[in-house]
Amino acid sequence: MNKKSTGTKKEKPLAGKELVDAIVAALEEKLAERVVIINLKEVSSIADWFIICQGDNTSHTSAIASGVIGTLKDKHKTAPWHNEGVEDGRWALIDYTDVVVHVMLPDVRQMYDLESLWIKKTESQPDKAQG
Repeated sequence: MNKKSTGTKKEKPLAGKELVDAIVAALEEKLAERVVIINLKEVSSIADWFIICQGDNTSHTSAIASGVIGTLKDKHKTAPWHNEGVEDGRWALIDYTDVVVHVMLPDVRQMYDLESLWIKKTESQPDKAQG
């Protein structure tokens, strides 16, 4: 018995820069504020990218985080490995293994200041091209 191909191709989950771009588009769709993308490839084994943003209040941050998770699942067949804080809305973390998204309230973002911590690390790396 011959099996006919249905012509449907199974989509692979997004990764790397494609995943970053899809996440940023989903953040913009939910009106996330102050979106910052930090490339961690040279300084950390935690992830290749951090994306940090904020919402106006707990309802907004929860909607942003839920929107990212839903959009990536529905449009790109890409689910996070782990997420937490989405319902609470103070600091939602969405972990796609190579990309980690942080959606925070402004006061939480200011207190932990992840941008300064990780950007300093990326700037302090010696230039490999110079030997």
